[in-house]
Amino acid sequence: MPLIPAVPENHSHVLAEFDCLDPLLSALRLDSGRLKCTCLAVSRKWLALGTSAGGLHLIQREGWKQKLILTHKEGSITQVACCPHDEDFLAVATSQGMVVVWELQLERRGRPERVSVSCEHRGQAITALCWDTSTLRVFVGDSGGKVSFLRAGSSKLGKGSAFVIFPIQTVTTVDSRVVQLGFQDGRLMVSSLKRCYLCDTEREKFWRVGNKERDGEYGACFFPQNRGLLVGQPPLLYCARPGSRIWEVNFNGEVLSTHQFKQLLACPPLPLITYRNEPHYNSDQKNSQSIAFPKLLYLGDQNLVTWTDSAVYIFTPQSGQVLFWTEVKDIVDIAVYRNELFCLHGSGQLSHLSLISAERCVERLLRRESWPLAAVVCCMFQHTITSSRARKSIPIDRLEHLRSQLSSSTHMELSSQLEEVLTKLEPPDSASSSRRSSISSHESFNILDCGIYRVISRRGSQSDEETSSLINQSMSEEERLKEFSFVQEEDQGDHDPQSSERVEAERSEQGLQFHLPLSFRPKPPRMALQAVKDSVSSFVKKTTEKINTLQMNSELRQRPEFREGGQADATAPYTEEELTNTEADMQELQSATQRTISQIQDPLVLLDPVCLRETLLEWLPVLERILGPTENRPAADSNVEGAVEEEWDRECLNSEQEESSCSSKEPTEEKEESHELEGKEDSCEPDYTKELSNGSPREPVRVVSPKPLQPDLLVNLTQLATLYTELSCFRRPEGTTFLRRYFFLLDQERVRRMCLLCYQEQPEVQSSFIEAMLDLTQSSKVVEVIQRGDLLKSVRSLRELQPWSASALLAHLHRLYEKHGEMAVRLFSQFYPTVAPADVITMAQKRHFLAYLDNLVQSQTEEHRLSFLQSLLEPESLRQDWLELALSYDAPQLCDTLTPDGKPRWHSHCFSWGYGRLLSLLIRLPADLSSKQKMAETCRSHGYWIGYLYLCCELQQRTEAFSTICQLDDINLLMSTVTLDEWKLLIQLSQQFSSAGESEQDPGVNGSGWSNGSADCDGKISPESLTLMLARTAGPDHAMAILEECGVQLVLSPHSKLVCELLRVTEKRQRAMIQTMLERCDRFLWSQHA
Repeated sequence: MPLIPAVPENHSHVLAEFDCLDPLLSALRLDSGRLKCTCLAVSRKWLALGTSAGGLHLIQREGWKQKLILTHKEGSITQVACCPHDEDFLAVATSQGMVVVWELQLERRGRPERVSVSCEHRGQAITALCWDTSTLRVFVGDSGGKVSFLRAGSSKLGKGSAFVIFPIQTVTTVDSRVVQLGFQDGRLMVSSLKRCYLCDTEREKFWRVGNKERDGEYGACFFPQNRGLLVGQPPLLYCARPGSRIWEVNFNGEVLSTHQFKQLLACPPLPLITYRNEPHYNSDQKNSQSIAFPKLLYLGDQNLVTWTDSAVYIFTPQSGQVLFWTEVKDIVDIAVYRNELFCLHGSGQLSHLSLISAERCVERLLRRESWPLAAVVCCMFQHTITSSRARKSIPIDRLEHLRSQLSSSTHMELSSQLEEVLTKLEPPDSASSSRRSSISSHESFNILDCGIYRVISRRGSQSDEETSSLINQSMSEEERLKEFSFVQEEDQGDHDPQSSERVEAERSEQGLQFHLPLSFRPKPPRMALQAVKDSVSSFVKKTTEKINTLQMNSELRQRPEFREGGQADATAPYTEEELTNTEADMQELQSATQRTISQIQDPLVLLDPVCLRETLLEWLPVLERILGPTENRPAADSNVEGAVEEEWDRECLNSEQEESSCSSKEPTEEKEESHELEGKEDSCEPDYTKELSNGSPREPVRVVSPKPLQPDLLVNLTQLATLYTELSCFRRPEGTTFLRRYFFLLDQERVRRMCLLCYQEQPEVQSSFIEAMLDLTQSSKVVEVIQRGDLLKSVRSLRELQPWSASALLAHLHRLYEKHGEMAVRLFSQFYPTVAPADVITMAQKRHFLAYLDNLVQSQTEEHRLSFLQSLLEPESLRQDWLELALSYDAPQLCDTLTPDGKPRWHSHCFSWGYGRLLSLLIRLPADLSSKQKMAETCRSHGYWIGYLYLCCELQQRTEAFSTICQLDDINLLMSTVTLDEWKLLIQLSQQFSSAGESEQDPGVNGSGWSNGSADCDGKISPESLTLMLARTAGPDHAMAILEECGVQLVLSPHSKLVCELLRVTEKRQRAMIQTMLERCDRFLWSQHA
């Protein structure tokens, strides 16, 4: 991983994506090609999503649960707006130009009602909606420049309030299409393609903003001034202009200044902090950007946000600066609530972004256990993370814990870079400027959240103040330890991220005031001097102790003592002799490992399994003696090396004897000799092999190294240990013990893939791997959530762990499956492709796996399901296995679809199959001829006649298909194209099976039975019904001639005779009409020729 560049110090905020809304869209079926999200709006309580089918989904933001769906027959939803002062009201615009105001009535548990409908803009595209900030009034702008408002009555105020005089009125008509509307303090802002206007809707006054026109989509918005000394001042108006400029306008429409951002946007973009990919910051300077800002929105605290189809820009207009800009692709629209952005993309995808400070971003990532992403943000925003003010959000303990969670094998460079950041951390009470130190030399102060210094005059003795500061310091240490315990719930921290800061500030202020010295009477000078002397000496002593403690912590930080949940492995102190022996052992292991690594670099060794295994067996005794379990460590190195070499010689001899036995003409003698050699080999196995052969229980899995290992040594050991495990997996059933003994050295992802390959032959390898991962992830916060038994909350917690580690996620899914069974498996499709079907089938029962596979395939859009299912077939033999599995569960009884002699039962194709959708996809998958034949035979033996008929047509076995159709006795199964020879075959088969069908059928079974004298009214196959079909295709006379050729004596019913007569009349009239048309054409052509 390359070195992460640090961003400039003027950047302190980021856009971060913590929540994934893809499962929400999938649950609402808004991720398909047919149905898409077209617009969105957001409020404190709701996320409103309009769809192309005219539906409006109301999502409760707490828990992301769908609460309501409002349907509209007036077309697709184009605009939606939430009432800012009453969340019970919504305004919706449709593609037909209709505006509907809904009252949800959730408080009274009533049904949502349409309280107002406007047809004022029918036939025009509605481009903007805006609510009045104090009354129930909606402003509407369309593509023709017309602006109107719609009053909404409320049933909360009684029945009379719903009757409004002049509920719909036209405000004005501007020169071009309305781009954006805004309302603040009784004034309406209208931004069109050419100008921006201010309207006083009560006095009916209008102001034109500025004198210069523009041409294009440029937005505008009000900017409240509600902070500090500006409270009570009228809001400002900011209007976008060409060339990355923005006008600052007062409340009367007068342009105060022009902000030019073209050169300021030459700075490089900040990366989006998201779980989807790793952020990358490119410090190369960009060119200046001349951008048209299509919309402007008020964001968070005194910021403006705008966007293009490729980036999001955030400004602080009152200082005239660019806060930052970030590249976000394919943005169509953005809805804002406080500091949250909900982005709608052109593909219909939604993303939930938050404008947040860098230290708060790291804090939330730590709570979600996104360790690598949190470390990247720390390295990128070093100037923010190292400041003393950031200690309130992310104490040093949490950063230490973050460093310990980084894998030394996969994140070695990131861990070392984070280590450098940790060395620059300022303590919480650091005075980092001369101004602070000058203040602290005269007065006591504390720093508030907004950065203001709160100064407290020194009225008492020095000793009392020092006591007060020490008590406050100890209190902050206790709070920091409580914060490090990770006990707080995620939701509570996310809803109000500043509440904890306010409570903490209040506590510190209360403690400071409580310990203020109260000097009721002056002390004698000598006593005061003695008190100062004692306090200074005690202060120096405590400061020295703290410095020593910090030095010890920095030394301990060099050793990896933390596991996944932050639990430290306590080790007994080493004596000097033990330390010397340990260093010698590590040096020996280092040299042996380095020698083996250099040997396997040779392709002749690496690509030859025999040479590779011999090389690894030379290295294995050193590993066993130094890092093996204490009770199993050999007494002498020579014994181990001799035993391993002897074992290798016997294996080679065994393989040679097996090869010779294949070529010998006396297999019996060779087989006896090979058995004898195998017995000798078993008698001389290493100690971990003997343990298994004796039937004793397996040893526990070791997930933590017994000795501290250097990062470079650990990387090499991981490579060799994983290679040995993969090499011995298919050759030695005893390889499980090596995996359990040295799991702390193995590459988890490679071992997981290895287990999938050898699962059929050695399922105990997979069980050992899962046991190790369960032990390794036991300390994760998600385990506590899973153990509480709430399935949905558990799945949500797992989704928040992104980016996922496949092995760790698999362990958590095992826990979920053990607790919830099939209900849990059906939700595992959310974690594809991190967890593949091959992983699920190793843990779940077959019927449960089938439900998972069906859900996974159905989660794709309809046009992509077949190709997606094809991509899952690795190897191709899974097609046949999954087909047999789908035919075996939730299927009709075999006796209901097959007769005792294996023939199709009458109308047995009408039975429903539980996994019919999956079966229809499986039989349509491309395959070779033999596979198709095998699939057809499988469908026939299980009585899945629809699939059997489809495969017969694929294999050109139409005779078998016609025979099956006649036995099923359903004329609707016939193909659309049938030749004359096939019609003859059908008539003969129908006559053959008609008697058997009549004797077998039971009126009313599977929806059948004779209802009247009609030959084809119920879809039965008989010579008469086939004759009528042939008559419709080839004519009645031709049909009767074919009947005579087949030798079928048929007496038509009166209904059939009538049909044949009508067909003859129709055929005769058609011929006459054709003849007349030809004659007229002929006369016309002759007239033209003459």
